[in-house]
Amino acid sequence: MTNTVTVTESRTPASARQNRIPGKALFGLFLAGFISILTECLPAGLLPEMSRTLGASVSLTGQTVTIYALATALGAIPLARATATWPRKRVLQLALAVVVVTNALTALSDDYALTLPLRFVAGLGTGLIWPLLGGYAARLAPAGRQGRAIAIALAGTPIGLALGIPLGTWLSSLGGWQLAFYASAAVTVATMAWVLVTLPNLPGQPVETRFKISQVLVIPGLRPILFALAAYMVAHNILYTYITDFLSYAGMAGQTGWVLFAFGVTSVLSVLVVGTHIDHHLRKLTVSSTAVFGACVLVLAALANAPVLVYVAVAAWGFAFGSSPSLFIGAAINATGEAADVAQSVVITVFSGSIAAGGLIGGLLLSGLSTASITWAALILLIAAAVTVIGGKKHAFPRNA
Repeated sequence: MTNTVTVTESRTPASARQNRIPGKALFGLFLAGFISILTECLPAGLLPEMSRTLGASVSLTGQTVTIYALATALGAIPLARATATWPRKRVLQLALAVVVVTNALTALSDDYALTLPLRFVAGLGTGLIWPLLGGYAARLAPAGRQGRAIAIALAGTPIGLALGIPLGTWLSSLGGWQLAFYASAAVTVATMAWVLVTLPNLPGQPVETRFKISQVLVIPGLRPILFALAAYMVAHNILYTYITDFLSYAGMAGQTGWVLFAFGVTSVLSVLVVGTHIDHHLRKLTVSSTAVFGACVLVLAALANAPVLVYVAVAAWGFAFGSSPSLFIGAAINATGEAADVAQSVVITVFSGSIAAGGLIGGLLLSGLSTASITWAALILLIAAAVTVIGGKKHAFPRNA
């Protein structure tokens, strides 16, 4: 009896260490994701100042966000395939270095024609980062905790979305819009140092085991995941891109900052809550996310004249949206198994393409119909997403997930 107890006690710390989430390494992946989305949305809070420096209209300057998202969408698949055999940390450091250089050069540029290609190259850097994060996190995590690890690594997305515009605006007030880009470059350098110290350099995928895109797209479950993700993200970006217009329509133009703050707080809260349950309840959480988001949009569409309900709906929308990247990428990883690395590049292409599509569709609706039309269009998309998620019981969003 004594020997048995002694052996058990001596193994327990080792077992605990093996089952522990690698927090420091995952924080490095979190920072990489945060930097990516922060760099993407920085200009949104700096458009008037940037437009004066670059000698372009505000609407043209806004295309510095669009071209970044477009580059990420176009670059994710070919760049992931080109670097598939490289050690993972090397790819991540290269991508972060691209972001450092382009952000610094953007801060130095006073030429619109030069700034656009710099933003495109920065978007290509993100096209290298995003397909890495989920798979890297899953490979670092102990068995049974991959979902939580993915949620931690991807938490930089909602936090970056929540903080990117306010941070850029605040830094701009201190030292001009260029300071925001210099600060982003500095934080990226610090992230590179953290990654260098904390992340193990996992090997890439041998050439002989790599999957083709055509092989990945026919894996059962992936196409419904991609459709649901596209519908969900286009709906989000139709609303989020034009939230200022919607709030003016609702008679709340002076409360934009507080409304976005409510969205940001609940987005971060979502990451904390969902991350603890994602490994065992991925299907329920994804169904809940689409259903809650749809209910929020219905409230915004039908009851926009009630400010309190608008605040409640936007806060609930933030909670539903905050962990959505983790949910959809987790579903794609589960569905595709050994082909997960390639599948993630496809997911990121759809994700980034949806950002650009949402902005374009929302703009067309505003100019061709009315502000109210963006809420009803988003609701239709979310109904389609919810039906797809609920119906994907076998492969896409299985009951045992």
